Amino acid sequence: MDWDFSEDSAFLALCEAFHESGEKSAIEFLANGEGAFFYQDLIQNAAGEGVDLSDSELMTEFQNEIIEMMEYNKNN
Repeated sequence: MDWDFSEDSAFLALCEAFHESGEKSAIEFLANGEGAFFYQDLIQNAAGEGVDLSDSELMTEFQNEIIEMMEYNKNN
């Protein structure tokens, strides 16, 4: 993927909300209402940046990158 989402405002808000939630699992946080809201914003921003997430393989890769980065940011 060519887009670096780590500086995107939606991703930063997602990480902050995850940190403040006290949730230990990024996957569980994304599954709840608040996490899903920020995640949806990030997906919309990705589309606006020209990232094609219509391919399920690319979408899975993107989701995994988000989860890994969320957990990394929370632990560091």
